[in-house]
Amino acid sequence: MEQIAILSDIHGNLEALNAVLIDIHKRQIHKMICLGDIIAKGTHSKECVDLIKKNCEIVLQGNCEHYYTQDFDLNTLTKQERDRILWNQAKLDKETLHYLKRLPYSYEFYMSGRLVRLFHAHPEKIDKIISNRDTLDHQYELFLSSPNTLSDKKADIVIYGHIHMPYVQHLYNKTIINTGSVGNDLDLYRDDKRDGPIYNTTVAHYLILKGALNSQNYDDLLSYELVSVPYDIDQELKHNLDNIEYDAYEQEIRYGKYRDMKK
Repeated sequence: MEQIAILSDIHGNLEALNAVLIDIHKRQIHKMICLGDIIAKGTHSKECVDLIKKNCEIVLQGNCEHYYTQDFDLNTLTKQERDRILWNQAKLDKETLHYLKRLPYSYEFYMSGRLVRLFHAHPEKIDKIISNRDTLDHQYELFLSSPNTLSDKKADIVIYGHIHMPYVQHLYNKTIINTGSVGNDLDLYRDDKRDGPIYNTTVAHYLILKGALNSQNYDDLLSYELVSVPYDIDQELKHNLDNIEYDAYEQEIRYGKYRDMKK
């Protein structure tokens, strides 16, 4: 049986990424895949990209890699958009930007008889939001092929990131898995009277997939585990004093509240 660690949405959080890598190595997992959004938000985008390149066999492009590697006409943007772009791009050298711009959109393989397909957010659109609260029709879209996928088959298991909330959903004899976020885990469903302890959210999340790699035999073992790894949030914030959106970053990693929650 092979174990694969699948990471997503690091967002420049070096403390969280290091904690996850330590946990993966302790478990003696040697195959790692990243689903993108390595950069943006935290100050250590370049360092996180370097670690992902070193440790991950497959790295996919997220919406942040797609967005921040574009050539912008800054005159057409709001001040906040300009500031975000200039700050985040300044954290990356030309070689790294070139690498991120050319990352593949999706990846797929068979494991224990199931076609497993991975992408950052959606088969067709790199920043489309599909959550476990969506309609069945919208969730079903995740299993479909597109010009961005490696085959035109419907997937049996879909693994994605983007929404920063880990979950497993079964429908139509198929499985959707969201890895959660390594560096920016959030909970968008908040209520002061109903909320549990915040440490259920403000940890680094990743997925372990275990099965017979490249096997099309359904009788082989298959399992998946969503892992929560604590990390030093204070230390991460200590090294983000140059962050132009420090307060928003702290709100997200310390309290698990999305900075644009009101939207």
